[in-house]
Amino acid sequence: MSDRSTEPVTIEDGEDLCCEAPHPTHSDDTNSSPTEMLSVEKAQRLSEFLGFLADPNRLRILSILAAKEMCVGDLAVMLEMNESAVSHQLRTLRAIRLVNFRKQGRHVFYSLQDRQMLDFYQLVVEQIDTTI
Repeated sequence: MSDRSTEPVTIEDGEDLCCEAPHPTHSDDTNSSPTEMLSVEKAQRLSEFLGFLADPNRLRILSILAAKEMCVGDLAVMLEMNESAVSHQLRTLRAIRLVNFRKQGRHVFYSLQDRQMLDFYQLVVEQIDTTI
């Protein structure tokens, strides 16, 4: 059983870090956009979705598909992976509805599902570029 102290924590200048009353909200501020806290369910689903993206090969595939539609064979050559491994990654991306596919003869072509995914991808890449 942990012994939690209810005494306020102080920092060097003696300022108290423990709040006793709620802070005022900015709900009256018309310039701020409303933000709601994620529910546990939604946070879990978002975590799972982002977890699917947390694979370097999937991200490399998305980077290629952000530029143009590609078939599995061409993706495999560009990524220096075998077609089976690329197909496996694409199945995962299809399962979470990030990519579309179409068949043309013996070839299967993949593209990003929609414009929102492309916007999301570009936003994340821009963020990474500015923080590195």
